[in-house]
Amino acid sequence: MKAAVLKDYGQPVTIEDVELRPPKKGEVLVKIKAAGICHSDLHVVSADLPLPVPMVLGHEGAGIVEDVGEGVTRVKQGDHVVLNWVPECGTCYYCNIGRKDMCDEAQATAQSGTMPDGTTRFHLNEEEIFQFSMTGTFSEFTVVPENGVIPIRKDVPFAQAALVGCGVLTGYGAVVNTAKVKPGSSVVIIGAGGVGLNIIQAAQLAGAAKIIAVDLSPRKFDLAMQFGATDTIDASEDDVIDQVIELTGGRGADYAFEVIGNPNTIAQAYNCLGKGGTAVVVGIAPPHLDVSINAFSIPAQSRTITGSWYGQSNPIVDVPKILDLYMVNKIKLDELISKTYQSLDGINEAFQDIKEGKVARSVVEF
Repeated sequence: MKAAVLKDYGQPVTIEDVELRPPKKGEVLVKIKAAGICHSDLHVVSADLPLPVPMVLGHEGAGIVEDVGEGVTRVKQGDHVVLNWVPECGTCYYCNIGRKDMCDEAQATAQSGTMPDGTTRFHLNEEEIFQFSMTGTFSEFTVVPENGVIPIRKDVPFAQAALVGCGVLTGYGAVVNTAKVKPGSSVVIIGAGGVGLNIIQAAQLAGAAKIIAVDLSPRKFDLAMQFGATDTIDASEDDVIDQVIELTGGRGADYAFEVIGNPNTIAQAYNCLGKGGTAVVVGIAPPHLDVSINAFSIPAQSRTITGSWYGQSNPIVDVPKILDLYMVNKIKLDELISKTYQSLDGINEAFQDIKEGKVARSVVEF
């Protein structure tokens, strides 16, 4: 079967004929029908997210259950599923307190590039091929843990369903689960790409009165307004903090979301806040970088800065909920798809489009 493999950092992925071994106990074989192209895949290519190589990339996907291993009860052959790239163990401290996004085992296993038992299912000429966060959706088939599949309704198109597996859930969850945005509040989003658009539409759904989209690329602003932004700021020309303060009547924003993963824009998001405001960092910065903010302002203005990993979500609950909202036209998914590819051959072109800010999301459909 075909899969897109990153053989070394900084190199284009190559399409390889790989061997996929069958699911073991507690695992599921999925035929991938659609895979979204996410900036996090690029972080692996650039080594900003240093994971072992060679690796089958892709973590945003949807498909059909082809087979199940011993003991699997969550799904059966023929079920439609969205893949969950944080397949929780269900027994660690964080799972037990309801923070499945922080699962110890899932994080450790993702860093190893293997399945939970420490082995790999992808192989090329008998060489082990690692798997991005126990998903590996840039492949015709993949094997994942049972908790790595979320059964979904069968009337949702696969391309749209795939997006909910990462970008949509991350943005929606940052608003609903992490920040808990209140009706009538003011929100600023720094980074109006694929995840940023989902923060915008979730903020609108939550009833925010002022939704300010910030980006270096003005061509993104029409789409941001379509998704619910009330105002836009061109960060290449304007002082973002001054503009946010002006747009919020001199007070500063109630909530600020950083969706880029850069220390400067993280600090900028924090400095856009008014008293009692909350900054939520969604973007993934390289692990060795630090952020500098004024220490006095934290207690004196009672500001909060926090992170949101995978939208602080419970995917088995949140993914079907978002798809139900989509089916009654409360969440936009069709409009997120800027470009569609009919094979894995378009992966490197899709990566370049992301780098250049040309797309909200691109999708490979099999």
